[in-house]
Amino acid sequence: MPCTRRRGARVFLRMVDACMHGRHAGPTRIDKWKRMGITSNDAAPRAVLLRFLFLLCIGCKCLASEVEATQTATLAVDASPQLARKIPDTLFGIFFEEINHAGAGGIWAELVSNRGFEAGGLHTPSNIDPWSIIGDDSSVFVETDRTSCFSRNIVALRMEVLCDNCPTGGVGVYNPGFWGMNIEEGKVYNLVMFVKSPETTDLTVSLTSSNGLQNLASATVTVSGESNWIKVEQKLVAKGTNRTSRLQITTNKKGVVWFDQVSLMPEDTYKGHGFRTELISMILDLKPRFLRFPGGCFVEGGWLRNAFRWRESIGPWEERPGHFGDVWHYWTDDGLGYYEFLQLAEDLGTEPIWVFNNGVSHNDEVDTVAIAPFVKDVLDSIEFARGSANSTWGSVRAAMGHPEPFPVKYVAIGNEDCGKKFYRGNYLKFYNAIRQAYPDIQMISNCDGSSTPLDHPADLYDFHVYNDSKTLFNMKSTFDRTSRSGPKAFVSEYAVWRGDAGRGSLLASLAEAAFLTGLEKNSDIVSMASYAPLFVNDNDQTWNPDAIVFNSWQHYGTPSYWMQTLFRESSGAMFHPTTISSSYSGSLAASAITWQDSENSFLRVKVINFGSDAVTLTISTSGLQASINALGSTATVLTSADVMDENSFSNPTKVVPVKSDLSNAAEQMQVTLAPRSFSSFDLALAQSKLVAEM
Repeated sequence: MPCTRRRGARVFLRMVDACMHGRHAGPTRIDKWKRMGITSNDAAPRAVLLRFLFLLCIGCKCLASEVEATQTATLAVDASPQLARKIPDTLFGIFFEEINHAGAGGIWAELVSNRGFEAGGLHTPSNIDPWSIIGDDSSVFVETDRTSCFSRNIVALRMEVLCDNCPTGGVGVYNPGFWGMNIEEGKVYNLVMFVKSPETTDLTVSLTSSNGLQNLASATVTVSGESNWIKVEQKLVAKGTNRTSRLQITTNKKGVVWFDQVSLMPEDTYKGHGFRTELISMILDLKPRFLRFPGGCFVEGGWLRNAFRWRESIGPWEERPGHFGDVWHYWTDDGLGYYEFLQLAEDLGTEPIWVFNNGVSHNDEVDTVAIAPFVKDVLDSIEFARGSANSTWGSVRAAMGHPEPFPVKYVAIGNEDCGKKFYRGNYLKFYNAIRQAYPDIQMISNCDGSSTPLDHPADLYDFHVYNDSKTLFNMKSTFDRTSRSGPKAFVSEYAVWRGDAGRGSLLASLAEAAFLTGLEKNSDIVSMASYAPLFVNDNDQTWNPDAIVFNSWQHYGTPSYWMQTLFRESSGAMFHPTTISSSYSGSLAASAITWQDSENSFLRVKVINFGSDAVTLTISTSGLQASINALGSTATVLTSADVMDENSFSNPTKVVPVKSDLSNAAEQMQVTLAPRSFSSFDLALAQSKLVAEM
């Protein structure tokens, strides 16, 4: 319908009234005008004036939408000692699962994929992917056979050179690693391989570009002609950088050579223990208190025959058979095994939490009457970790280079298996056996005890949640109603997932932050929590989102990673109750702690604004035993222009916390919360050493 003069006047009246009163003028506003005697006939002569006033409103930025964009709220923090409560030292940690090539081709620095040629299976000839030949089938012939010197991984690669006058550079095989090897100039790479040849043969081992044209490092090794396998070790120093390199093994001599267990590791791994330094650095920045490993569904397997087996992942790396992870659909050589996980927990300064298979997979189960061998297997795994160097399994650990025991205090009996037919029966068999042998170990049930009591004994219970952002935000009060008696909660997997998560959005991180404030509030009954999954290789995005994204040479944290950095001081801190007063409180979440670093003490107030309006927030603190000093106080804010913004390799810091001085820090102060933001205010306390020295 065309807009008549009378209709236009009405619209302007509504807009002006909204502008003047800070709200939209709906039909009830028109009714009010009528009750005041203002009719449509009165409106027409005023059209010019109304247009002028409307334009004036725009110029003064007093449109209704602008006015409505600022809400007000008060946050009361009671820091009195009598209401303070210590948060468990273990509250926030990490969960590592072999998913998304997080370990193989990830934090485990091995550059060769399928290093033992076992990925194609025991039946030979088999697929040797991703290995391939250099030359053609008239010059070189390769196949797998079962002639390895290792009894637990008997498949080896047989290479027969057919050419009398081989092409320049020779013929042979190459391995591209996991979507290309990152070779960097000046760095040293340690090559180890097992070789056999009936005749003396010179082999050239090289690091080259993906097409073989750029030579980054090269060395010649001589294989003496004999029938026994020999171990070859060679250091390669890169004279250039290439992010998608490959390892080549070539020769010009006609004859037969066998290869097995070909490994290439960078020399500069974290503490020399085989982990990618830059990825471990990302973990360290979270200050985790525990490491839950190695899964997850990786522990269960789609079928039991493909479940993670700790025994097959220990001992010399070249003797480990590896296995196919049929849940996440890729092969692992198990160089990152049970021992390495324990070592990683020690290197990180975290409590190890060993998640073991309880005779249940996604598709098959062991009847409780036949579970005894599985129980013994787990008892042996604990002895491997905790036993003396003179014990049966402790001596194996000692032989691997760690004579002192690993302090395993927590074990999880299965993963997400509560509803399975034999879980409860199997669980009790494991529980009773472990309690008898190791009475101090805390055992974690897969059954959720947050709303109803468990029907079996446990020290902790698993709680997993993957949901949309709105639901997770509202779940901040989940444990408010949980019984304070009985086992504690271990929120071992949480994340915003699917629709509004993207590959790691700001929105997801805000909902997760709100959820964590609820865990802090309920940390008398919640002992531990960890985000999941931790890592994703950009080339294998099986599960999104994740905390840390990487490829062979780059990495970045998603907003969910950066969100967690603002909770890293919470473990072991003192929790203080907070109260939000606002008509907008349904979009806000908050928590408060006092914590100390090596120099200072702080009151940290964290506030999440999940809504689309800015908020003028008054923070009022009572009960503090020390005054607040503006000097040394800071505000850190995680936000972005769009709530669905993500980080990426091209823009890894698009959504990261921004820190600034908080010059108005006081027991009562006013701050502005940006729409869709997470703000953390660290208020320096005057009793800190820094203030005392000044």
